[in-house]
Amino acid sequence: MSETQSERLDLLVEAFKADSGVYRNLETPPDTDGRRRLLRSLMNVRPPRALDAETLRVQDAYLKGRAAELGVIDVQTIPTVEQNLGSKKPHADVLSIWQGDITRLKCDAIVNAANSEMLGCFRPMHTCIDNCIHTYAGVQLRLECAEKMDALRRVHGQRYTQPTAVPMLTEGYNLPARKIVHIVGPIVEDALTPALEADLAACYRNTLDLCAEQGLKTVAFCCISTGVFRFPPDRAAEIAVETVSNWISEHPDRMERVIFNVHQEKNRTRYEALLA
Repeated sequence: MSETQSERLDLLVEAFKADSGVYRNLETPPDTDGRRRLLRSLMNVRPPRALDAETLRVQDAYLKGRAAELGVIDVQTIPTVEQNLGSKKPHADVLSIWQGDITRLKCDAIVNAANSEMLGCFRPMHTCIDNCIHTYAGVQLRLECAEKMDALRRVHGQRYTQPTAVPMLTEGYNLPARKIVHIVGPIVEDALTPALEADLAACYRNTLDLCAEQGLKTVAFCCISTGVFRFPPDRAAEIAVETVSNWISEHPDRMERVIFNVHQEKNRTRYEALLA
């Protein structure tokens, strides 16, 4: 069966309303943007559990259609800093800076700045990267994360939460990226400390180690910990560039492309200043 995107959206809104129970009788907005927001909100608050096969089929078709509508960006088409900035810095032929939505990137892996529960963001329509990635991957992602956390709790106890800088690998599902590396960055409560800086460096290093172990050759990093975790963006960018550059030096030919993905113009400028 083949539906239009509009038909899929209508089907999904009603299916997720019914699935929620509590929001079953919620009024459906008449406009497309309103229905998209409602669907995303229902997906955001949905606990990790299986979805019936037909709704899952429609969700997958809809999300893949949305990815095509928004525009998939193959990381191999993104200029390196050598090409874009004329950079002579080490590994300028491997490193790239790209400003935009990380969920559009077609690569082996994208990095998600996760929280220690590892289940994604449950706040409806929140703009954090964790929310965006879970939304556009589909509900299978939260279920896989929950299953992995359940397995870890059987080993480490029911109070287990994911430690800082320990990466978890999942499928990418409906994202253009094949895999997602979820990692918990350091939280800056008061002043920045050397220990917090070391933790952030470990996030980048451990992610690259995992990618190398799994044969993942292209990876896009978000700006780990610089949002609600309050890591100073200037220092975070310095640590990211230094750590990734050092790792590539220590592991030649293991990565074909590493993307520093930024959302804001000021972050793009930071990375360009470091890599020009």
